Amino acid sequence: MPGIIDSGKRGDHPPPKVPLGDGRMERVLEKLIFRSRWLMAPFYLGLVGALLLLLVKFSQEFIHIVPHVLEMNENQMILAVLSLIDMSLAGNLLLMVIFAGYENFVSKIDTGDSEDRPEWMGKVDFSGLKLKLIASIVAISGIHLLKAFMNVDVQNKENLAWMLAIHMAFVVSGVLLAVMDRIVEGPRPHH
Repeated sequence: MPGIIDSGKRGDHPPPKVPLGDGRMERVLEKLIFRSRWLMAPFYLGLVGALLLLLVKFSQEFIHIVPHVLEMNENQMILAVLSLIDMSLAGNLLLMVIFAGYENFVSKIDTGDSEDRPEWMGKVDFSGLKLKLIASIVAISGIHLLKAFMNVDVQNKENLAWMLAIHMAFVVSGVLLAVMDRIVEGPRPHH
């Protein structure tokens, strides 16, 4: 139309934003979602309870072994010790999940300047936790397999084959998880 001067080309300016509120609802929602991480805290407290229960079973097994130690042969003693090691590894696994899970998903654990703070605490991310978990599971599975092989004469061969297959599945899973993490990290710089 003559007489109307178009001072700008169409498309030069973004369309005006239509306000959908002042952002309060979004902030409330985000705070709620962020604070929901505390719903995980009872899970970790439950795992602390499971650690206590494992300690009870460890103590029970230890007390059961002590009076019979002089009458046990070598294989029986090794099997008894392997049972204790097995429970110890399960306890380590629980502790690792409690510490790393809580610190990764809920809140940092304030230990002050305690020199007893484990070196790995606060440094294990979710990827590292996965690898440590699978390594612990492989170790526990290996101990069960070793216990079975020490009693190979009384073991059902089919059960033994299944135990070996399951153990190898854990090992392969661990290797594949490590490979996937390496791929995600990308190539490491050469020194």
